[in-house]
Amino acid sequence: MAEYDHSVVDLIKTAVRDAQDLVRSEIALAKAEVREEVRRIGLAAALLAGAAVVGVVAFAFVMTTLAWGLAAAFAWPAWAGFGVVTLLMLLTTAVLAYVGRRKLVTERHLPKTTDTMKENTQWIRARTS
Repeated sequence: MAEYDHSVVDLIKTAVRDAQDLVRSEIALAKAEVREEVRRIGLAAALLAGAAVVGVVAFAFVMTTLAWGLAAAFAWPAWAGFGVVTLLMLLTTAVLAYVGRRKLVTERHLPKTTDTMKENTQWIRARTS
């Protein structure tokens, strides 16, 4: 009887140890995956920031030219040309914000970690049943 109790205790210890190892492995995978994503996103963000600065300056010149051109072409006062351009820019901003937000919401984050967590949960359930 004591031998049977001892093997159950060993079995429980082994299961706990396996679960701890599994949790440690999942945490290590998540950390590695986050580090990789941060590195990739950091470089992309720096490049996009540089492009954005140059693009904003160029865009301001183009929009100013368009506003003055509209005012001159239709014999409007300058404020009317700038008003039309501003309305077009606000409409464009709203569309881009809507599309960007939808893309951000549908993006899947930490896919490997999520998949392995599901697999591990199934494995634990199968082993404990």
